[in-house]
Amino acid sequence: MSAPVIYTNKLTKRFGDFVAAKELSFEVPAGEIFGFLGANGAGKTTAMRMLCGLWVPSSGEATVAGFDIYHEREKIKRNIGYMSQKFSLYEDLTVFENIKFYAGIYGLTNAQIKEKSQALLHQLDLEKESGHLVSSLPLGWRQKLSFSVAVIHEPRIVFLDEPTGGVDPVTRRQFWDLIYDAANKGITVFVTTHYMDEAEYCDRISIMVDGVIEALDSPSNLKTKYGVDSMDEVFRQLARSAKRSE
Repeated sequence: MSAPVIYTNKLTKRFGDFVAAKELSFEVPAGEIFGFLGANGAGKTTAMRMLCGLWVPSSGEATVAGFDIYHEREKIKRNIGYMSQKFSLYEDLTVFENIKFYAGIYGLTNAQIKEKSQALLHQLDLEKESGHLVSSLPLGWRQKLSFSVAVIHEPRIVFLDEPTGGVDPVTRRQFWDLIYDAANKGITVFVTTHYMDEAEYCDRISIMVDGVIEALDSPSNLKTKYGVDSMDEVFRQLARSAKRSE
């Protein structure tokens, strides 16, 4: 059996006396869509920043894409993709300029950039808009382009931080088609979301409450365990016990 793409063991982050994330232990295999849920202040953003190599943990151990979270953070950054609702594309650059810029950052050669840019524009049906500013695109198209750019270098893992916030339900479903396609290609998808219907699309779900993981299983198993019919009801049961908020 191959090693997990993400491995954590008692991963902890403290800020003074405040424990933002406490002893997180889980594994994520290649190609899994792993939902990372929690109310505001639960600690999921802290956990994600550690896994992306942005913050050094206070204690515990972890590897991401096979690299140590303490000593190989730059290698982690080169082997992951990242997309958030708040920041992704440069709106004062054209569609093609954004693709070229990020592909260059991820280390693709000029030949690779040319090939992958053409394929990406065709896949998203954006050939006619390639010379237009990103700011001229509808939000849904910007989000789909942002995701495609985040995986243009074929990373082992892509981290998605509330990627569909503010997007209409139809576009959100189309966005998830891109996620499924990436997972089918072996890319592990680590996604946070506040939409509980999207939690149903994940292979497994982790739910954090006050800095600890309170539940981790498939959506169907979690619904059975808590005796409810939806992930929204599971989340409400667990979040009810939260004592802190951002």
